[in-house]
Amino acid sequence: MSTQLDPLSLSADLLYTVKTEGDADPLRERLASVERSQLERALASREEKLSFWLNCYNAYAQLLLEEEEPDLGEGGLLDSWKFFARDQIPVGGVWLSLNDIEHGLLRGSKQPWGFGYLPRLFPSSFEREFRLADCDPRIHFALGHSSEHCPPIAVYSPRDVDEELDIAIEWFLEENVTYDDATNTATVPRLFRQYRGDFGGKRGIVGFLREYNAVPDETTPVLEYERVDHSAELDVDLEADDVRP
Repeated sequence: MSTQLDPLSLSADLLYTVKTEGDADPLRERLASVERSQLERALASREEKLSFWLNCYNAYAQLLLEEEEPDLGEGGLLDSWKFFARDQIPVGGVWLSLNDIEHGLLRGSKQPWGFGYLPRLFPSSFEREFRLADCDPRIHFALGHSSEHCPPIAVYSPRDVDEELDIAIEWFLEENVTYDDATNTATVPRLFRQYRGDFGGKRGIVGFLREYNAVPDETTPVLEYERVDHSAELDVDLEADDVRP
């Protein structure tokens, strides 16, 4: 475990400690008391912000799940909302929620709803200073949401974060995307629908799938989103996606 006060080292050490079931309390306390000037120096680049906030999110998502044991299923919508929206994460003297990290800092101040097209209103000065300037859709394949499509959680480093994200994406798409050549249809997880604006709409999603070899080059498949038990609106979703650029 690192003895440095460098925020990047702290975030990596925290996630590693959580993954290995160590004592995370000392690292949580140190991360909470990091001075803002230290954060400014440590999070000067896109890669530093990206790796820091991914590590913080994944560490705290696991810690809070273990501490609170919320009901995140279909019947626990209120518990789920509270879990992600409540300020429970102290970083640099500021209290953040999981939503703050995911949608404010990693997605460049976007709303969790609106299919990835709506901005997050009135971001704090902390969020404006330390958020990513642009939304990198690859973050959706790196965050642990305690779901069936949860990616293998890695400890991200500024030097290798782009390569590490690509590995996470390749795993995710191989496990969760199917392509039917006979019907030219790609069946994809619903996160592509939920955040399609992050990918640049339907064309962007198809380009993303081609880039990572989930569908053949030179194809423009029909996108079909996975059905879930409470999803009676799938046909409507498909119609809406077909007309959106």
